[in-house]
Amino acid sequence: MDIFVGNISFSSTEDDIRGLFADYGQVASVKIIKDMETGRSRGFAFVTMPEDSEAQRAIDALNETEQQGRRIKVNQSRPKADRPVR
Repeated sequence: MDIFVGNISFSSTEDDIRGLFADYGQVASVKIIKDMETGRSRGFAFVTMPEDSEAQRAIDALNETEQQGRRIKVNQSRPKADRPVR
């Protein structure tokens, strides 16, 4: 399952994010999204966990928790077409 992790600290590393999710199961990948021009974190990441039950447990446990001084948003990632238009 692909998981969206929003409002992460700009100083968070992929290892930091992996460490949060590893407590709940196997983490296949972590990708912090960066600005193409500056290379700076855009404040969100995607985590892939192969087992849906472990991923859901991580979502339930981590959503709205404070990490590095910021309250993170954690939910199942949705394809772009499924996201509401702002």
